[in-house]
Amino acid sequence: MNNSPDNERLLDDVLAEERDPGFREVLLGQTLHLVRRQRRFRKVRRAASAMAVIAGLLLLAWRFLPSPSNGPVVPAKPYTLVHTQPLPTSAIVETTPFPPSKLITSVGSVEIIATSAFAHNFRELNDDQLLDFVTPAPALLVRRGPHTAELVFVNPEDREAFLRD
Repeated sequence: MNNSPDNERLLDDVLAEERDPGFREVLLGQTLHLVRRQRRFRKVRRAASAMAVIAGLLLLAWRFLPSPSNGPVVPAKPYTLVHTQPLPTSAIVETTPFPPSKLITSVGSVEIIATSAFAHNFRELNDDQLLDFVTPAPALLVRRGPHTAELVFVNPEDREAFLRD
């Protein structure tokens, strides 16, 4: 059994050389088109990779290189500077003492109390001693709280006499 004519016929059918003479050229044109397309894709991929590397290097250089400063940075002062100016003379108030002829007093006689720096032994009075000292009439001291008290007289006439004096 010789399969060589069958193989040739099969090969002729695959390549179709016998039936269509332009088929081989069309097939060659498509193959060249695909090869050119692949070559163009490889060039674009290489160019894009190169651009990505350059962009990465530029980004690194921008990130790590010192930026130009706009001048020396002045730190904030820990105080507030206040500028003052003197008042105008119209805003200054002055006092002058009265001459003795124009001395004004509200009380006809003035008592002068002298104090001394020496310690005195004063005695504290209780309520009964205070009542004996203040009023000779019978009276009571009624406490309303720790710091409030009311003086109550037994006779209302004694109260009126006490208020008059």
